[in-house]
Amino acid sequence: MEVSAGQGLWLIPPHFALWIPALTRHSIRMTGAVSMRTLYLRPRLVRPPANGCVVMHVTPLLRELIVEAVRIGRLRTRQRHERALRDLLILHVEHASSMPAGVNLPRDPRARAVAESVLGNLSQSQPAAALSAAAGASVRTIERKFRQEVGSDFETWRRQVRLMKALELLVSGHSVKEVAFQIGYRQPSAFVEMFRRTLGTTPKAWTVAIEKPDR
Repeated sequence: MEVSAGQGLWLIPPHFALWIPALTRHSIRMTGAVSMRTLYLRPRLVRPPANGCVVMHVTPLLRELIVEAVRIGRLRTRQRHERALRDLLILHVEHASSMPAGVNLPRDPRARAVAESVLGNLSQSQPAAALSAAAGASVRTIERKFRQEVGSDFETWRRQVRLMKALELLVSGHSVKEVAFQIGYRQPSAFVEMFRRTLGTTPKAWTVAIEKPDR
């Protein structure tokens, strides 16, 4: 599932959710069959994310709490069971671990064309010069626009996009080798090193930690 809001873009893998602050205009695109649940929480009940939308891990327990809350519908504080369910749900939402599954997109049409070209074909690692030329701009111009409008240079942004897609593929059950090739790495070891430098662990260890049930 792909969610966009303003300049932000997030890929939501299975077993994850996106916390969207109140009054945030957003759109959702499904790239395949998706089953989802939506919760609406009063702003006064929860601490809002510090930096806007946040992708968070939905543990097995949190998943069951969400399913039960959606089944009931509006939770009434006068009902002891429903009030307890609400409080437990909010506690787990606020303490859910987050993951770097979002990127910002540039506004400039030429830089945006470069970004969309990368997003549309992650398996091909085209040089920045070729992508810039196809968008009708120099590498220097594209780099300047990315720094101004995204907050990082192009290659750092592309690594974040690859990581974002890698997390989605890993959670979906793809092997490390398959993920590496699908996001443009010809050597799985290079992908593993990028993953380790960014998240401090290997793809395999991260996947095991995510799949570990609640204790």
